[in-house]
Amino acid sequence: MENSLNQIYKYIDDSKDEMIALWRDIVNLESYARERNNVNIVAQRLKEEFEKEGLSCRLVDVGEENGVTLVGELGSDRENKPVIFSGHMDTVFPTGTFGDKPFRMEEGKAYGPGVLDMKGGIIISLYVIKALNKTNYNKRPIKIIYSGDEEIGHVNSKGAEIILNEAKGGICAFNMETGLVDNYLCVGRKGRMECHVTVDGVEAHAGNDFSSGKNAIAEMALKVIEIQKLTDLESGITVSVGKINGGTVSNAIPAQCTIEIDIRFDKMSDMDIVKEKIQDICKKTYIEGTSTKYEIVSSMAAYETTEDVMKYYNFVNEVSKKYGFGEMGYKRLGGSSDASYITIAKTPVLCSFGVQGQWNHTIKEYALVDSLLKRTKLISTIIMNLQKFQ
Repeated sequence: MENSLNQIYKYIDDSKDEMIALWRDIVNLESYARERNNVNIVAQRLKEEFEKEGLSCRLVDVGEENGVTLVGELGSDRENKPVIFSGHMDTVFPTGTFGDKPFRMEEGKAYGPGVLDMKGGIIISLYVIKALNKTNYNKRPIKIIYSGDEEIGHVNSKGAEIILNEAKGGICAFNMETGLVDNYLCVGRKGRMECHVTVDGVEAHAGNDFSSGKNAIAEMALKVIEIQKLTDLESGITVSVGKINGGTVSNAIPAQCTIEIDIRFDKMSDMDIVKEKIQDICKKTYIEGTSTKYEIVSSMAAYETTEDVMKYYNFVNEVSKKYGFGEMGYKRLGGSSDASYITIAKTPVLCSFGVQGQWNHTIKEYALVDSLLKRTKLISTIIMNLQKFQ
């Protein structure tokens, strides 16, 4: 194995300029999640790159308005369970946010839309496969599952279902999301729901016809207090009313008020419980003549920290230490990812295996260039040692 690993490491070192060039190309092909055609252009380019390495790939439509999911497999006839790479191709930045040709490098850092979250991770997975191919690796199938609509929570999409189904039966999965600068890996993430609640009242002049009015804002205010009480920090549940809109002018009783709620939870079992409690709050009327409706507009499952996840983490950490990549800590994160669906599929998965950096989802987003090579070597090493993972 040592000879194979030395061959892999040399190939990765020799490929640095090539890796960065492809990284630049994929970042410059902007793929804002709400611009389906642009996401699909990136998906097609990546499909071609993975097919060069022998993967049988397909682009799966998930919905009329959302980017496709890229699925590919190498060595489907090989024995043993497959290794899975997962993540997403879309970003949160509308095209042009960073100007033309937004990718740039300064002082060991790379910048641009999705450079960290998470196009760098996709490049790593490709070059892991390239490096393994150089050693004629044939022990396990290798599979990729890259979503085109993760950043919008797979709204009106089959994207989550596709990930769950494609991830079944794997020995392990590397979710190639943002790598953390402290060298920690993510072993759990909160699930998320976004809920919109609307109160309809009766509009009237606040001075001439006060009694005829049914104040939608006042009704909503009473409901907001009850909704906020659903937060249970000990159980990992947070409920936050983050946006409110209502009324037209100060001298009119408002006919309508709407709020947008962010709901986070550690366990999938809590998802329906919170949903039912919000429904009960909406059913109760404080001001006669008002009515309330609610809608769950998007949801992401929780990535639960299971025994299998921690067993996988312990294995990865031991390999990392043994081969000189250092101690890898672990933590749970509040943001959601598609690692949740892979866990539901019963495949052990670790998240945040992509390039390391900070400030994803902001214009300050950057990735550490050297981590592109380091993570490619680390993951290749883990795969070469998977016979020890039982």
